[in-house]
Amino acid sequence: MLARINSGAVYGADAYPVEIEVNAASAGDPQTVIVGLPDAAVKESKDRVHTAIHNSGYMNHNGRVTVNLAPADIKKEGPNFDLPIAIGMLAATGEIDFETLGNCAIIGELALSGEVRRIKGVLPIAMRMRAEGIQRILVPSPNADEAGVVEGIEVYAIDNLREAVEYLRNDRKLQPYIVDPTEIATSLITAQADYSDVKGQETAKRAFEIAVAGGHNLLAIGPPGTGKSMLAKRIPSVLPPLTLEEALEATRIHSIAGTLEPHQALVSRRPFRAPHHTISDAGLLGGGTHPMPGEVSLAHRGVLFLDELPEFHRNVLEVLRQPLEDGRVTISRAAGSVTFPCEFMLVAAMNPCPCGFWGDPKRECRCSPTKIQNYRNKISGPLLDRIDIHVEVPAISYDQLTTLQSGEPSAAVRERVVAARNVQQERFAAMQGMHCNAGMDSKTMQTHCQLDSESQVLLKAAITELHFSARAYDRILRVARTIADLDHARSIGAEHIAEAIQYRSLDRQQLM
Repeated sequence: MLARINSGAVYGADAYPVEIEVNAASAGDPQTVIVGLPDAAVKESKDRVHTAIHNSGYMNHNGRVTVNLAPADIKKEGPNFDLPIAIGMLAATGEIDFETLGNCAIIGELALSGEVRRIKGVLPIAMRMRAEGIQRILVPSPNADEAGVVEGIEVYAIDNLREAVEYLRNDRKLQPYIVDPTEIATSLITAQADYSDVKGQETAKRAFEIAVAGGHNLLAIGPPGTGKSMLAKRIPSVLPPLTLEEALEATRIHSIAGTLEPHQALVSRRPFRAPHHTISDAGLLGGGTHPMPGEVSLAHRGVLFLDELPEFHRNVLEVLRQPLEDGRVTISRAAGSVTFPCEFMLVAAMNPCPCGFWGDPKRECRCSPTKIQNYRNKISGPLLDRIDIHVEVPAISYDQLTTLQSGEPSAAVRERVVAARNVQQERFAAMQGMHCNAGMDSKTMQTHCQLDSESQVLLKAAITELHFSARAYDRILRVARTIADLDHARSIGAEHIAEAIQYRSLDRQQLM
């Protein structure tokens, strides 16, 4: 007998439908053959499936069983097909009625006991099954919250193979698993690090506020121990909440990467990723034999923090240039190419020299000029041009360090950030894919970044005297637009341009 099961798999950031055909022949050697470009994990599924069927109290077929995974020209990866193959085998031997399988999709990994284990990529698969017109989907119980946010398809949580069989035979009633994504809390983490913990550094705090308000990339430079990392690690406390659309985008990436917690429905807070400087370019951008998202994609709609920026390998930093510009990364392999989204805010920190004390008025720098130059040259001009804000974080005095007065709390900063982001959302409401000032293109800037004569004179003088690039000119305008939004100003003034210019001085005065 021949049985057909609907299933799905992930390729890149998207999913595609897979039809699993199982034929149980009445004659032939007792063996199971899986065809349709299966990888090692899929080929091994026949042993897991046979054992799970036996341990669940059902009989395995004694003849030849052929399993075809269609389309046959795409390589199938992972253990996602264990449960649908097992259901197909039981349907082909008459244990399950074919009619109950018609408009139902099934995914899940099987343990030898018959337990159904969680898998990666359930959210994009559920979304694709809905697009294909599938009305029901059976998923592992730990993935049910993740699939439940997809409207328009009934999600059923399955704990083991026997439960799935009994449901499909109408011997067991299961209720659809429903999750309301609008009710998922987006509040800040309790006991989160707060900006009030940071002593002094008011100029740096202002720069970080502007960066978060407009989604701008930022580079903090200063001696060791001045609070660069401390400031960066408190960014999550002032980030605006994710919209439902942004949460779904981020969750798809984390679902594919397998970084969601069991029973987690959505990524409800903006990601904050801080990879170590020993990371490879594949770890940062994504890759592998079967391409998976890297840190830049896991930071989608959030923040990527690179501490000790010059310590990263030069080739790793250079591959960041295109993703920073395009908001997506494409990984090409012999079998094809995949594209992952990566719209993130880059925050980086570095010392001014290898020892960290170049320019410090109280500590002597012992680095030679050649050493300092080689250290700074690790950050190329094109990469630096893509960072909107450069801010110095100087050493703080003893009086500042020991003061009992707390700084401004994150809640107050976040309120201003959210207000500025709301202005930007209204501004770009009719523009697909544009969410904040950092994402403005040239055409949009001509509309929303018009300057009066005083501002034009000031900006022209800065560009001419400081030799800024054309890209730096655009960055200044975007930052100035954000500063104006924080000031509740409809148009950009000279004071906004002046403040934006001071955040570009490091790329010529300190890092050249």
